[in-house]
Amino acid sequence: MAPAPKRALLAITSYHGPFYPNGDPTGLFYTEALHPYNVLVNAGFTVDLASETGTFGMDPHSISKDYMSENDFAIYNSTESDFSKKLANLHKAADLNPSDYGLFFASAGHATLFDYPSAKGLIGIAESVWARGGVVSAVCHGPAILPGIKDKETGKSVVYGKTVTGFTDEGEEMLGLMDVIKKLDLVPISKGAKDAGATYVKPDGPFDDFSVTDGRLVTGTNPASAHSTAVKAVDAFNSL
Repeated sequence: MAPAPKRALLAITSYHGPFYPNGDPTGLFYTEALHPYNVLVNAGFTVDLASETGTFGMDPHSISKDYMSENDFAIYNSTESDFSKKLANLHKAADLNPSDYGLFFASAGHATLFDYPSAKGLIGIAESVWARGGVVSAVCHGPAILPGIKDKETGKSVVYGKTVTGFTDEGEEMLGLMDVIKKLDLVPISKGAKDAGATYVKPDGPFDDFSVTDGRLVTGTNPASAHSTAVKAVDAFNSL
């Protein structure tokens, strides 16, 4: 098998619509894309950003000092930063060549619960990466895409028989969002993983930095884990 290309696809949710009890929309959770992007670029990857539709919207709850450093805000407020330019010129997944990529990283936001499970373009890229021996990774609600990514040899999800993490039910309860998720008939990350045959694990605290590597599959729990998840994804890639 040829070496996996040192090019990463950073998946972005395309959903931007009402979600929070106060009527606010959900969308991309900013640092869960920015922090992995920075790690991947610093590790020498070429990084492309894509959503299923080629569009996205921001989750306003993610633009907060609770989650963002001064440096994060500086990048967010600069239209000239490389990340801002790529986000403003987002690719549509179906327009890309899956074989160009050796690493797939699913960034998140609660919005991913809406679009990732049926995002055929993004899923197709991830399946190609996996089939060619590359790394598939996701953070927070990003693992919503994993049950739909099939291993072409087994026909089962790439998480089947694997150990994974993702945003916890306890975290949803603390944020007051589990009832919303149930009302909208969305699938919590833990349930999606278990239903696909994975072993779901979680940190002691729902907002602790926690990430897990199981072979070529790397997952993280929450915003605080975005950096470490990407670091582990790079390590997994370098171990191929």
